[in-house]
Amino acid sequence: MNIIGISAYYHDSAAALIQSGRIVAAAQEERFSRRKHDARFPGAALKFCLTEANLSIRDIDCVVYYEQPMRKFQRLLKTYLSTAPAGFTSFATAMPLWLQDKLSLQRRLVNEITAFGRFDAQRLLFTEHHLSHAASAFYPSPFTQAAILVIDGVGEDATTSIGVGEQNQICLAQQLRFPHSLGLLYAAFTYYLGFKVNSGEYKVMGLAPYGVPIYVDTIFQHLIDLKTDGSFRVRQEYFNYCTGLTMTNARFADLFGGPRRAPESLLTQRHFDIAASIQVVTEHVMLALTRHVAASVDSRNLCLAGGVALNCVANGKILNDGHFDRIWIQPAAGDAGNAIGAALWAYHQQFQNQRQIGVGQDAMAGSYLGPQYSAEQCQRELTALGAVFEELTEADLIAAVVEALSTGKVVGWFQGRMEYGPRALGARSILADPRQADMQKVLNLKVKFRESFRPFAPSVLAEDVADWFELDTESPYMQLVAPVKQALRIAMTAAEQDLFGIDKLNVPRSSIPAVTHVDYSARVQTVHAETNPLYYQLLSAFKQRTGCPVLVNTSFNVRGEPIVNTPEQAFTCFMTTGIDLLAIGSCLLYKNQQTTQVSDKPEFAPD
Repeated sequence: MNIIGISAYYHDSAAALIQSGRIVAAAQEERFSRRKHDARFPGAALKFCLTEANLSIRDIDCVVYYEQPMRKFQRLLKTYLSTAPAGFTSFATAMPLWLQDKLSLQRRLVNEITAFGRFDAQRLLFTEHHLSHAASAFYPSPFTQAAILVIDGVGEDATTSIGVGEQNQICLAQQLRFPHSLGLLYAAFTYYLGFKVNSGEYKVMGLAPYGVPIYVDTIFQHLIDLKTDGSFRVRQEYFNYCTGLTMTNARFADLFGGPRRAPESLLTQRHFDIAASIQVVTEHVMLALTRHVAASVDSRNLCLAGGVALNCVANGKILNDGHFDRIWIQPAAGDAGNAIGAALWAYHQQFQNQRQIGVGQDAMAGSYLGPQYSAEQCQRELTALGAVFEELTEADLIAAVVEALSTGKVVGWFQGRMEYGPRALGARSILADPRQADMQKVLNLKVKFRESFRPFAPSVLAEDVADWFELDTESPYMQLVAPVKQALRIAMTAAEQDLFGIDKLNVPRSSIPAVTHVDYSARVQTVHAETNPLYYQLLSAFKQRTGCPVLVNTSFNVRGEPIVNTPEQAFTCFMTTGIDLLAIGSCLLYKNQQTTQVSDKPEFAPD
């Protein structure tokens, strides 16, 4: 049975193909269009999925859309009517779009799909937004039975869902509904701190350790009423997302002592403290929810999905809280993952097919589900670009890359199938030596062209993770934050402890300072020989050379751009940044040997 899942038109459009219950291919449209968070119909992603499986649209049993647009429209109407006459500007902006386009979504989808061949509306199914999230988390997980928690901004009207998955069935039994949303609360603070909603939330999470959470009581007293069972109400008088075109209002600004930070403007201690405070509040709410889930569902396994599940700091706190033995988080926990979830929901619940999972293994294949390029394709593209490269055996390629990394060089690593989801996992990655004290600054300002406060994640050999981090479980998808081991930490002097905000950045925290955040934490990826053997070999060789089984791993892109997809995109990024070497398939390129001219990108001005 061949099923396509589609998420489109709102945020992070994606397509996924399920064959006989197995995830064969999945990709986000942004990787092809080069428009970050592209929300258009994922035509290029769909074409890739069909090509990867050597299928035509006629071979597809059904296409499943990830939510029910009429229910979303009903929620919008209900919100506008309940708040009228407030919100007229928002109503006047949104209604023409809905009346012209989104209410005819079925016809629109059929027309888009028909571009790939004959397709009739009877093969188009719709499921619920949170059910797609739940399915994306439970069905690929290694569990035959598990509790499920979905937390995001809002679907049709649900913002938080609690349920249980068993064998091929999912039941969502409890829900919180719009406008009471933890995701929208965090998004409001993202907006207020001058970052872009639906893409800048991870910046707030990274900013938080520079601050002191002095506004936690203010948030709980004025903005959110949290109950002991994890349910909550968000007080709407401080927000504008129901009726306006912004997330917060003047009353919110008065509560936190000033107007919204202008994007790209100076970050102050107040901004750091606000970020720290909303992060702590989010952790409190998520812990209250998961404790309630543990009390409600008879399972020691937990599956997480929804955009809030990308808050890997909170995920680490949930794991350490001890109410669950194992936690599995969908690698593409946001809306992109719903393409997989919608297809798996149809396969298992609509058509009642049984699950086929390996004992202790998940079904995401390391999340390496995107396009790949043969050695011949890589060589052909590089030659056409005028690149100077040498073709090496696998052993020689690894040896050359390890030599470069151990001497402080930055390496672009383009190997195998592209990752699905927001994290680079050793297929489209920029790599560096975590022991270099200035490497975080070099990568942020001269390679990524982004804010200097942003932390970097470590990749570590799975068998060595407990020796380097306070983590005794797998984290293959970089979804858990854990402290660096106490023995590796560098104690701060009294003067260093008195520093505030961004002044903390240049104080080395451990023997792997490039991946150690200012609070001694790290967002850990465990690397496994079974899912990415070449990357595992590279880490093993680096360990043999240096004694360190850890590398800096950041996504192969620059600020504001999606992760690279093609050899040409990798070469362009290589040539316009401070990357020193590019390992692309069996080809190795050195920057100082290139003769091709590519326009330079300016160095990003630090905050």
